[in-house]
Amino acid sequence: MKLFEPKPGHGEEIVEPEGRVSPRSQSRRAALQALYQWQVGGQDLFEITKQFNEDGRLENCDLELFQELTSEVSKTAEELDQQFQQYLDRSVSMIDPIEKVILRIGVFELQHKIEIPYKVVINESIELAKRFGAEDSYKYVNGILDKVAQQIRSLEFSSQP
Repeated sequence: MKLFEPKPGHGEEIVEPEGRVSPRSQSRRAALQALYQWQVGGQDLFEITKQFNEDGRLENCDLELFQELTSEVSKTAEELDQQFQQYLDRSVSMIDPIEKVILRIGVFELQHKIEIPYKVVINESIELAKRFGAEDSYKYVNGILDKVAQQIRSLEFSSQP
């Protein structure tokens, strides 16, 4: 008889099996983790990238996308925050650090990766939130990025059937 049955949210990670992850999705995951480490710990992104590379965490990644996301999101974090601030129910400083990085990556891609349909950007952000965020953070991320996408990609919205 077990005295303690592990449950989600009680100290043990419950890992759900998943299928193959694309190199671009893997890049977003690694970028999220690197940017989180940079944001929370204040470490240099070059050192974080070096550590990730040495640890094998950049294997199966689209390295160009990883580098672009980490470099550009870190340089423009405040501007990215301003893009979604108006849609928040609290100040940017009060957002969970994981959600904040996911929103920054999503807004960056909506602004600068026009070749990626907005629905793909939002879906990738939702998947990051489901995997790394709090239980229902994906709903929050979805709602905010949908509003940002309507603003930034209005032509894409207007051409939808």
